[in-house]
Amino acid sequence: MIKLVRTDSNHKDFIKLVDALNSYLKIIDGDEHDFYSQYNNIDVLKHVVIAYKNNTPVGCGAFKSYDIKAVEIKRMFTKTEERGIGIASKILLELEKWAHELSYKTCVLETGKRQVEAVSFYKKMGYSIIPNYGQYKNIDNSLCFKKALLFP
Repeated sequence: MIKLVRTDSNHKDFIKLVDALNSYLKIIDGDEHDFYSQYNNIDVLKHVVIAYKNNTPVGCGAFKSYDIKAVEIKRMFTKTEERGIGIASKILLELEKWAHELSYKTCVLETGKRQVEAVSFYKKMGYSIIPNYGQYKNIDNSLCFKKALLFP
């Protein structure tokens, strides 16, 4: 069973998962890793979801305010050995629900083109590719996405 916990970026399990994410991305992003790292400080993240399987942290995600109507999804990660069983979907849906509860209308996010699994995942979750925003505007490796939060 997967248990989801809402917390913030000070949670020790979130910090450990982000360390694992950074190690993974350092390999995938190569020379561009330092560029992306500067935009991924976790101390600004007040809305974090951690997934636990049998009381072991296996995945995480977070969001921060992008503007008055949108949040930016950050630090999505599932341990490699736990992928393919719906953990990331549960985390992302919980983040979207939380953002909606706080009256946000949309989610935006950025991922790297080389992160093929992530690109496929966000499309599957209803996100559409949009023009690159903000610091990602002229970055060839970046893909930006957006999704409207449509909850009853």
